[in-house]
Amino acid sequence: MAVLGRRPAQVGYTRGTEGAAPAREPPLYIHSYSSGGTGLSPSPSSHTPDRSFADLGANPTTLTALARIGVEHPFPIQTLCLPLALAGVDLIGQARTGTGKTLAFGIPIVQDVDPSEAVTQALVVVPTRELCLQVAADISKAGQDAGVRVAAIVGGRPMGPQIVDLNEGAPVVVGTPGRLLDHLRQGYLQLDSLRVLVLDEADEMLDLGFLPDVESIITATPEHRQTMLFSATMPKAVVALARRYSKQPTFVHAEPEGEQSTVPATEQHFLQVHPLNRFEVLCRLLDVPGRDRVAVFRRTKRGVERTIQGLVERGYKAGALHGDLPQVVRERVMRSFRKGKLDVLVCTDVAARGLDIAGLSHVINYDTPEDERAYVHRIGRTGRAGAAGVAITFVAWNEMATADLIRQHLGMDGEPIPEVYSTSQLLVDVFGLPTVEEAAAKRAASRPAPAPAKSTGKAAGDEDATSGPRKSSSRRRRRRRLAEPRTDTSTAAVAG
Repeated sequence: MAVLGRRPAQVGYTRGTEGAAPAREPPLYIHSYSSGGTGLSPSPSSHTPDRSFADLGANPTTLTALARIGVEHPFPIQTLCLPLALAGVDLIGQARTGTGKTLAFGIPIVQDVDPSEAVTQALVVVPTRELCLQVAADISKAGQDAGVRVAAIVGGRPMGPQIVDLNEGAPVVVGTPGRLLDHLRQGYLQLDSLRVLVLDEADEMLDLGFLPDVESIITATPEHRQTMLFSATMPKAVVALARRYSKQPTFVHAEPEGEQSTVPATEQHFLQVHPLNRFEVLCRLLDVPGRDRVAVFRRTKRGVERTIQGLVERGYKAGALHGDLPQVVRERVMRSFRKGKLDVLVCTDVAARGLDIAGLSHVINYDTPEDERAYVHRIGRTGRAGAAGVAITFVAWNEMATADLIRQHLGMDGEPIPEVYSTSQLLVDVFGLPTVEEAAAKRAASRPAPAPAKSTGKAAGDEDATSGPRKSSSRRRRRRRLAEPRTDTSTAAVAG
């Protein structure tokens, strides 16, 4: 059932006084509980079988599009948000990462906009380029049958095609703050007819220093609009932002108060590893049997480059992703990773926000995240949409205090962190690792065979044709042509 109530007055929301502009009403909070009193969790049983998308207000066109991509049952955040969002209510939506927040605002958007009106009617602001492309693709799939066009506006790409999309009046625009603000200032992005504004991963935008850009974008939108904010974590700064720019926002929290923010289906391990042995431990863990794709998080771009160089030298199919790479390279790496051409992605936190990659079985924190929010978003790349996952965090001696705070916040501080080395039997016992020799042989066997050399001779055994310098071969052909008798054109014509 849903417990509905106003936030207590003592939290500091100010009321309007005589002669001053009245303050906005405190947000309405909805916390979802199952009938047994336990929190909903994003496992296969976390879908709500007695409530379908049709019951929640999705129209037949949207249902057909969702069925085509295999989405048939709503997750808790979708069950709670869709009726309110479709009714035009301002929302602050919080749920565990990987539990369907994108469709919680994507479905109302595709049903609210009018594809026949060539104006921007819905704007989704996201913190990273990769997340922008993913959200735009998800909304486009949900609105495909309705004819809803979606424009992705990100930095690192030429502005020309984006200007064309904006001039043609894409009803839905998804973009990053910097590039959106560029188009807004140059007059290509017109928000006069905007109906819906969504801030996705709002806490990350604040962490990255995008608050001034986000506020500039918000102030350019009409006052009478629907505003929705979504994220896996919701610090006070985000709630203050929503309160400042929303009308009586409703806080929708898909788990009970106090329940950990990570997905229960994700198996979590903390390992104390010496900094000089971390790379060897990483290689051992990448050899775990039956793994699919793996995301390895580093704190710095230089750390990403060092790690990727070592992995490639060891024969792993690995790719790098960080903010200094050109956008074309970042997109190419993500395509290869999604298709399975690469099975290890070494990245900074640029990939920790909202990215949904099917088959990502393991997340390894090479460096301990700086706080519990960064930890939640990093390990949220695995165990998505009910799938199982494994999250492993390396902890150096100088990172123990940070790791203890993360574990304490998530209720995982009951046991000490074990110390391991690449040769530790504990790794074999816990993860079922093969021997180093077996793993190396398996990697060597999986490498593609070198392409055979192209033969330039007429026969395989012709040494003169297959060996010897190319220059002498061409000289011999010239000599043969000079030795042949010349035939004038008239003789050739008669002979023909």
